[in-house]
Amino acid sequence: MTIILIIMGLIVLSTIFLTKKFSLPRNISLLFMAQPLVMCSAPIIVFIGGLLASELATNASLATLPISLMILGVAAGSIPAAIIAKSKGRKFAVFAGFTILLVAALLAVVAIQLSSFELFTFASFLFGLGGAFIQQLRFAAIESTNNEDDIPKTLAILMLSGVFAAFLGPEIAVVAKDWLYSPHGYAGSFILLAFFIGLAAVIMVFFEEPEIRVLSSEGDARPLSTIVKQPIFIIAISTATIGFALMSYLMTATPLSMHHMQGHSLVETKWVIQSHIAAMYIPSLLTPWLVKKIALKGLLILGSIIYIAVALIAFSGQEVMHYWWALILLGIGWNFLFLTGTSLLPRSYKACERHKVQATNDFVLFGFQAFASLMAGWILFNGGWNWVVLTSIPFIVALFIINVIYFRYENKQQVQNN
Repeated sequence: MTIILIIMGLIVLSTIFLTKKFSLPRNISLLFMAQPLVMCSAPIIVFIGGLLASELATNASLATLPISLMILGVAAGSIPAAIIAKSKGRKFAVFAGFTILLVAALLAVVAIQLSSFELFTFASFLFGLGGAFIQQLRFAAIESTNNEDDIPKTLAILMLSGVFAAFLGPEIAVVAKDWLYSPHGYAGSFILLAFFIGLAAVIMVFFEEPEIRVLSSEGDARPLSTIVKQPIFIIAISTATIGFALMSYLMTATPLSMHHMQGHSLVETKWVIQSHIAAMYIPSLLTPWLVKKIALKGLLILGSIIYIAVALIAFSGQEVMHYWWALILLGIGWNFLFLTGTSLLPRSYKACERHKVQATNDFVLFGFQAFASLMAGWILFNGGWNWVVLTSIPFIVALFIINVIYFRYENKQQVQNN
């Protein structure tokens, strides 16, 4: 419990420091403080979802199903979340997401008490559904940013809050594991998670609806079929989707491979997962500086190269340090690729088109991520860890093809501007 209190204190202190350092709008500060309290639900499912499911399910190859359904829930909720945000506003959508997450946490408690695999997987799906609304927070941050050039910096700062979620989630899972008796443990973990979701809701009461200026010169909204054909849209969505899917693919397989197949301890497994999720967000301290130095196209190539290193390390062995280094680099590469894709996306739409483009982006991104996490369990139990790594290579190759397309696009834009 002491570690959890320390993390909470660090969230508050970091919010105060970053607000003063970068003169952040109040909305960004509130998002930075509230986001890790709800984002920690995903690390909890990643950490213990597979372990619980392997005990609850009759077929071991279904152990990654709760994680897959959580991600599928994000994909399924992305369009409704965007529609609600458009019709009712960002703040209403945020509280709708918090409500779903709260229901999911309480339902998970009931599922564990009843030893119901089906009910636990449904709760996992609801975690994803609520998470779709939480994913919209990055767009709320973009809309709360006054200068378009500050978008990468704003996103980097917001992503940095994920470091706290990385440590908070697994700590909640372990600390509260036996707070409430259940046949397989962890029921108390979801009780404590429900408390943090409620705390995040209290913080977001002070969030103000972003004001969006729609210029008359922008004209009417274009059909989605026209928008998705733009090279910049294809580059943005492909970068984020492949980066996210590959990250989820390897991350989902790791706890099962480490703990169930290789016999590494639960503590070692927790350490690797915590380190990985922290590595997903800690680079955000440097990415604003990197974007200034090497631009987004440099960040894209750097992320792609890091993914090659991930495959090489993961294939070289299955000791704890092999997993640790591979997952650390996987997190860093994901950060660069996701930031690049998210920063490029606003270049593909007008203000009046933002909701439908954002919904399309998230539906595709999390749909592929859900499929990747589901396949991770099947390939792991049928082919082993090395096959999981080998099957990731074609997608790494695809990342380099995207690099070529983006470089050509940038050169063409420069020629047109000159």
